[in-house]
Amino acid sequence: MAEGKLFAGHVVRRLRRQSGLTQAAMAEMLDISPSYLNLIERNQRPLSATLLLRLSERFDFDPRQLAANEPGGGADAVRRRLADPMFADLEIDRGELEEWLAGAPGGAEAFARAYDRIGQGGPAPMSGESDPAVPVRREIERWRNHFADLDAAAEEVADELRLGAGDLYGAIAERLRVRHQLSIRILPADVMPDLLRRLDLHARQLQLSELLDPASRTFAAAFQLAQNEARGGIEALVKAAGFATPAAERLYRRHLTGYFAAAVMMPYARFLRACEATGYDLEILQRRFGAGFEQVAHRLTTLSRVGARGLPFFMIRIDRAGQVSKRYAGASAAALVEAQARCPLWRLHHAFDRPGTLTAQLVDLDGSGDAGVARWFTMARTVTPPGRRYGGVEAMFAIGLGVEATLAAPLSAARGIDLAGEATPIGLGCRQCLRADCPQRSAAPAARALLINERERRMSAFTFAGD
Repeated sequence: MAEGKLFAGHVVRRLRRQSGLTQAAMAEMLDISPSYLNLIERNQRPLSATLLLRLSERFDFDPRQLAANEPGGGADAVRRRLADPMFADLEIDRGELEEWLAGAPGGAEAFARAYDRIGQGGPAPMSGESDPAVPVRREIERWRNHFADLDAAAEEVADELRLGAGDLYGAIAERLRVRHQLSIRILPADVMPDLLRRLDLHARQLQLSELLDPASRTFAAAFQLAQNEARGGIEALVKAAGFATPAAERLYRRHLTGYFAAAVMMPYARFLRACEATGYDLEILQRRFGAGFEQVAHRLTTLSRVGARGLPFFMIRIDRAGQVSKRYAGASAAALVEAQARCPLWRLHHAFDRPGTLTAQLVDLDGSGDAGVARWFTMARTVTPPGRRYGGVEAMFAIGLGVEATLAAPLSAARGIDLAGEATPIGLGCRQCLRADCPQRSAAPAARALLINERERRMSAFTFAGD
């Protein structure tokens, strides 16, 4: 995409080759000249709305594939990979990147796959098999974590359930019983000591632990409903992803099934209206839709329906050690999501000091390296997964949410904050951050040589070349 024009020559070329057509044959079917088709495939001419319509009619082509098949996940995704310190000396600007994607999409895709396979710039995996979460996250990123068909189907189911009963959990339980001959049974914790949910097909029961809170119980029931009623759409998306390993397929299938379940609990149109009416008030959204904080946070990253888009949030979940277990950039293209390390000055890490309290912060990435959008309005809060028993280990995670500062004015959490005022300067981890004299710095940037001066002591103990 450049200046509002759609360049997708790689997609048209792939479609032509899959159909076994020459350029002349495809041009005739599209009522254009072979030379014009050649220019389109070389990204020297944009795709018009008329041509998109002809492609969809004559080749059973879904225009949404254009967003799902951008080389490397699109310019923002490739830009985040290039922000790795190993590429710092190349100084690839946005114009050069766009020329690369337009002129050599296959090369850009190859770069993205190679980079992802070695763990985003880290050492090659010792097992010889890459982490299945990497290609799954990349596929989710391709779709901006918005699956329109699943959302539409879930919305229809939610409307039907709403007509049947006011209690969503009860309505789902009744639908499972009547349509799928599955009953829900709540079992004591000592009967299911290590499980929260189990499907017993022999007994035709969905068995849920009594340790699940109401929101988690509803989600578990909706998850089972998704497995029964959205299987076709989910399997089509899994097959189209073309994963190399069964583990990646299963992980992606679980994500899509959970996506459908959340969409049943928080139907798109109603949820977006509630977001806009309440200023994206997270507590009100939880109560109105009977959902947990993490469920609402995840749902905020999916609001990319054409003609009805919400604010482009990102979400990240970390533990006390800073390890990431969930990250969704959605439509935000936030470098904070993909970074392999985080800045201790970001209050995401401070959330553990005040469990259950929402903390807001305006952060500034300007000067921390090539991080794209500079200013972000972020929120953080801890969550505790269901299932803890007395005397057991209490798990706790911090959920981070963020949106571009220029878009944050409607947020209830941003009231009273000067979004154009002073912001906390942070980076993407010390090894990637180029800020000088940061008192919290723990290492010199990977792209700069460490300097040692025995006659001086600056604010930071890590002075580096170019500082």
